[in-house]
Amino acid sequence: MSATSAPAMTKTSLSTMAENYWQDFIAARPMAGGIAYEAQLRDCQLDETLISLQRVDMLITHIRRERMKKNILHEDMLVADERYRRLLLFLAFYAGRVLAKQWQSEPQWYDQLQIHNYYPKLPLAADDFYQQMAMKYHDSKEHADNELFFALEPIGLRLFGSADRKFMSVQGGTVASGLYQAVKMRLPNFNQSAILIESNVDQTVATNLKKRSIENQSASQNGNDEDLATDLASNTISETAPSAIYQDKKPQDKKPQDKTLKPTPDIFNQLLVELDKIEIPQNAGNEDYRQACQMLDQFEDHIAQQKKPRTQVMFSKEHEQARLQALKKLTQAANDGHTGAMLRLAMYELLGEGLMVDSTIADDETDKQVDMEAGVVWVKKAANHAADSKDSRAQRLLSKMYYQGIGVPQDIESGKYWLEQAAANGHDEAAQVIASLQQAQLLITTKQAEQHSIKRYQLLIAAIVIGALLLLIFV
Repeated sequence: MSATSAPAMTKTSLSTMAENYWQDFIAARPMAGGIAYEAQLRDCQLDETLISLQRVDMLITHIRRERMKKNILHEDMLVADERYRRLLLFLAFYAGRVLAKQWQSEPQWYDQLQIHNYYPKLPLAADDFYQQMAMKYHDSKEHADNELFFALEPIGLRLFGSADRKFMSVQGGTVASGLYQAVKMRLPNFNQSAILIESNVDQTVATNLKKRSIENQSASQNGNDEDLATDLASNTISETAPSAIYQDKKPQDKKPQDKTLKPTPDIFNQLLVELDKIEIPQNAGNEDYRQACQMLDQFEDHIAQQKKPRTQVMFSKEHEQARLQALKKLTQAANDGHTGAMLRLAMYELLGEGLMVDSTIADDETDKQVDMEAGVVWVKKAANHAADSKDSRAQRLLSKMYYQGIGVPQDIESGKYWLEQAAANGHDEAAQVIASLQQAQLLITTKQAEQHSIKRYQLLIAAIVIGALLLLIFV
């Protein structure tokens, strides 16, 4: 990547700036000029752990949704505002700090001039705010082609990304959707299989995945080969942990495939992001959907800010009546064919917070199952309707439900089918997962071919040795 070798880890002016930002923050000292969302930053519990980046990503999503609702999500104005600019820089510095800690190194930040000098082949754009700085987080020769981290890129994508606002990485390829995923992909032990890990997998799950991967490779060598790529995909997605903000319960033990799992809010957090981020034209129900979302978003923002499980968040009778009224508007929009309304209504039914749960006995397990089925019906209706509207969000959600066994029996083949449908209809994240599956399968196929070649080579050597011995015996 670089024609000129970058220096070893030393302090730069940006590194000093990053350290000062952090010291001011942990000492609760106000930054000169102030920083936007400081109180919410402190609520994120920035403890320099990898999982804390999930909380940071949720904050970025909250800012995006809040400003979108007020129609003030103007990228140029926000980046030019010094308070928000400091916020984005602080988040980038913090993500770099977490990444460097994983590498057991000191973060070294470069400005754009230094990047150009040390990495002249990188196509930097002078007017691109997200390429203004990058961090060198290791000196490993093994990973020399991936030693820089442009931390502002995933922040920009999560905050401003849309169909009309694409983000391309200066290092090539696509930008990770959020800081957690971006840092996860740069861990010292990252490999091709690791990219299959969903953005909400914690370190324990990653360890389990690595163990299972080793077991599968061992089985393959013993002649009991399985489709490791599919197994990794189902294992990864079905064992994802709850979000750090919505930790309703501990991750459940894996159940038999004919059972269904109680849904955790993580995939629905992602759904809410996609409903804002991926805009799909609708033929009807737009006004009912807009009014319903305007009310329900207030409830979601309130729940996200609570430091307690979602099921323990209580609302007054008046607020609950307003929520039910919003759900009725959502139902009307869904009945009119609005796929976004179908998906959001399905989310609440699957969480046990929809209209169905209010008309049944909540403590009855049979009725709970009925609520789950009502949610599944809406998702399937939206996914099948998507054949005309190209609404890939429904197809991606249904693929996750089949992979995880949420509301439906776990079915890897069905999950794969809907994943492919979502990718074909333009869902970027689904396309990335499929590409990763193909890469993993290619690695397996290559390894099997190598093992087969080795066996053939061994047989050839054996034949030559036997021939030589026979020659010696008879000559």
